[in-house]
Amino acid sequence: MSPARIVVAAVIERGGYILVSQRPEESGYAGYWEFPGGKREPGEDDPTALARELREELDIAVAIGERIWQVDAAPLDLRFYRCGWVEGQRPRPRLVSQFRWVRAAEIARLPFPPADAGLVAGLAAGALI
Repeated sequence: MSPARIVVAAVIERGGYILVSQRPEESGYAGYWEFPGGKREPGEDDPTALARELREELDIAVAIGERIWQVDAAPLDLRFYRCGWVEGQRPRPRLVSQFRWVRAAEIARLPFPPADAGLVAGLAAGALI
C-alpha cells in the first residue's frame, strides 16, 4: 500500500472573513470551494509546500501558523493551517477559478468537498477561529 499523499491548506481569517477559492473546471470537485493550498512535493515540509501553493494559486504570502485540523481522506492526508494575512497584498486567481472572502458564519452555505465538512462546520460555529 502506498503512503497517503499529503495536502496542505490555509485557513486565512481577516476581520471575520475567511479566504476561500473555487476549484477550476478541469479539476476534481470542479466548481466547489476550498481552502487554498495543494499537494506537498517530495522534499518539502508542510510550511514550505503551503507557501509555494499560495504563491502559485493566488500570488500571496501569509504567516503560517499552527495546524488546526487534519483529515484522513484516503488516499489523501489533509492538513489545515491557521495563517495570518499580510496586509498590502491583492490576491489574484492564478490557478483557481476565483476567490472570495466569506463571513465565517456563512461559510457553510458554499459547497465544499465532503472531506472539508468538519472544518467548515467548526469555522461556521466560531470554534476554530
